[in-house]
Amino acid sequence: MIYVRLAGGLGNQLFQYAAARALALRTGSEVVLDLRDLRNGPRHAVFGLDRFRIHARIGHEGELPPGRSMPLRHALWRVFGRSPRFLRERGLGLNQAVLGAGDNVYLHGYWQSEGYFADAVPTLRPEFDFAVAPGAGTARMIETILAEDASVSVHLRRGDYVSTAGGRVTHGVCDQAYYARALVQAQEKAGRALHAFVFSDDPGWARDNLRLDCAMTLVDVNDALSAHDDLRLMAACRHHVIANSTFSWWGAWLDARPEKVVVAPRQWFADSRLSNPDILPAGWIAI
Repeated sequence: MIYVRLAGGLGNQLFQYAAARALALRTGSEVVLDLRDLRNGPRHAVFGLDRFRIHARIGHEGELPPGRSMPLRHALWRVFGRSPRFLRERGLGLNQAVLGAGDNVYLHGYWQSEGYFADAVPTLRPEFDFAVAPGAGTARMIETILAEDASVSVHLRRGDYVSTAGGRVTHGVCDQAYYARALVQAQEKAGRALHAFVFSDDPGWARDNLRLDCAMTLVDVNDALSAHDDLRLMAACRHHVIANSTFSWWGAWLDARPEKVVVAPRQWFADSRLSNPDILPAGWIAI
């Protein structure tokens, strides 16, 4: 078995599943999801992988290793346990040792790099098809996006990046100057003027504050419980300007068009001591 701890929002969950599923494919094993840390996570940490055609099952208490509710047993397992073996992410870049970790391991980390699952992309893309029909508002917006042949998704990540001290210090938000430069890069690379479809966890702020030199449509038809539908809408766009957010990272990645243009922030973290050199796939433009 490949056990994987799920933590964070849907973007993080997709990274965690992808790393675990790729390792399971290499070892001929199956993926078992540990949802226990989601129960005490932030407000946006809602289990969302069941909206996709994933190949995994949710682990039950009796088969999972000791959790945080049993501090001593949990600590002893992390240090000495062998079934499953505890495998924690080291640093923010690609951990090469994880790629050949073998079976019967428990993955604890965020695994934010396509490098963890590059060899499994042909299998994963169908598994990341949506298993549920779009909501009514999403279905209408998809028609609008697909009718626009020069669409670009633009994502503003705010939430706990601005509402908590830790979020402001660690992550920070992309500023107006970034979005202006990113749009110029996307339009130059695409060779045409683009129509921005703007996504945000704070749509009111985006409506009042974001100014772009192009046509703009604010997309505000979904909430935290239907975050997968915002990913569906982002992926429907032809090009992408993402934030320093795993959510819009996946909105761009799920778009399988080879000609897409993706622009991303070079500085992913506000804290200059933090860096993940492997977070952006080859071909994405960092500014």
